[in-house]
Amino acid sequence: MLKTNKMQGNSDINIGIIGPKVLIDQTRQTLKAFPNFKPFFQVIESSSLLPDITKKIMNDVEVLMFTEYHSYYSVQQVLDFTIPVHHMPLMGTGLYRSLFIIKNRHSLKCLSIDTVEEKYVEQILSELEEDNYELLVSKNPSQNTIIEDVVQFHLHNFQQHNAIALTGIQDVANRLSELDIPHEWVTPTQQDMIVSLERALLATNTRRNKESQIVFGLIDIDNFKGVTEKYSSEHDVQLLKLNIQQMLLDYIKLLDGHLINSGGEEYSFITTRGIFERETRGYKFIPLLQDVKSELGITISLGVGFGRTAAEAGNHARLALRQSKDSGGNVCYIVREDRSVLGPVDIATHTQYERYNLAITDPHLLDKAEKAGMSASYMTKLMARVSRHKKIDYTAQELASTLNVTIRSANRILLKWMDAELVDIIGEEKVTHKGRPRRIYRLSFIEEELMS
Repeated sequence: MLKTNKMQGNSDINIGIIGPKVLIDQTRQTLKAFPNFKPFFQVIESSSLLPDITKKIMNDVEVLMFTEYHSYYSVQQVLDFTIPVHHMPLMGTGLYRSLFIIKNRHSLKCLSIDTVEEKYVEQILSELEEDNYELLVSKNPSQNTIIEDVVQFHLHNFQQHNAIALTGIQDVANRLSELDIPHEWVTPTQQDMIVSLERALLATNTRRNKESQIVFGLIDIDNFKGVTEKYSSEHDVQLLKLNIQQMLLDYIKLLDGHLINSGGEEYSFITTRGIFERETRGYKFIPLLQDVKSELGITISLGVGFGRTAAEAGNHARLALRQSKDSGGNVCYIVREDRSVLGPVDIATHTQYERYNLAITDPHLLDKAEKAGMSASYMTKLMARVSRHKKIDYTAQELASTLNVTIRSANRILLKWMDAELVDIIGEEKVTHKGRPRRIYRLSFIEEELMS
């Protein structure tokens, strides 16, 4: 049997992910760093339905990714793929990790291998300074090869040669565990998955079509008036401006873009989406933020806009800059064509992306947000941050941790939400140490949003 799970999002590119649950869960986490992907997950419980389910999902996605090579190979033998199809190869840090574990727990003198390339194993063994070993390799299984055949191959090698099994198939690993045969299931690490997903992204038509799309950016110096007041002469202020412009010119040169001084503390730039995505490593790396802070002692806010036209991209950049300023500066936000927001892009904290729509359209919820004394955009951002944890019941302490604020601030937020009828008290949590029980609040406004 095969379970289907679709993750909703404001992404551009549909990608099908097929594999066992443990690897699907790992891929789900890795995909949070790929805001362009809208994943359709297929959890494999029986390989017999693989060709049928693969053929069906190809109609809904732009690219396919198998988390196990065995599944990819078996489907490849019976289907003609109509879209780019990839698998996560067992040749990187995941393979190195498995061999290192075997070296520590057993020995590397004799290995029984399936679905892993012999040359990659030899390469890593050489790096581990192993020169006295034997590799017993099972050739790539055909679509007719059943799991039990691979299990018997490893069982024979263990009985005859005391070989340690190295497998890339979860079903084989499970059977070997039942037979109490020492083995290691080779799985891709997060770094392996990132490399594979980046390769899949580059193969899609959507990505190729957007390579030349205009990207508009706005850069604003945080508290520029306060910064200039620290300087005693106009000469020093002008020198600061020159240094800022030089740093911005150097960075925009990396983007192969064009920088414009809009006057005062604001600059704008134009580049293309393909270059911007590559230089930011998929919206994860903007060193300019940290460089300006460390070298000049100031911070900047950056807003980037995508759009179908230059005017639309410019409008979205202004909205993105507003999000950056509202967050306190020294960050970058991105507003895309569908007015969804990505951010913050901040290499200093490595925070997980927030993804949310730019505005609340529900008039009832807008009225409640106004009663709570907060803007609709801030309310939406809080909703996105909390709902990302798939949790709507919180104590003040838990909410403070989730929103990255102090407990006092969390209590203040909860009081405002209670006054606006956005949350309900549903119970109390007993504490093991002395003190009053903690109230448990249900965020009813998020519950209503999720249900809708």
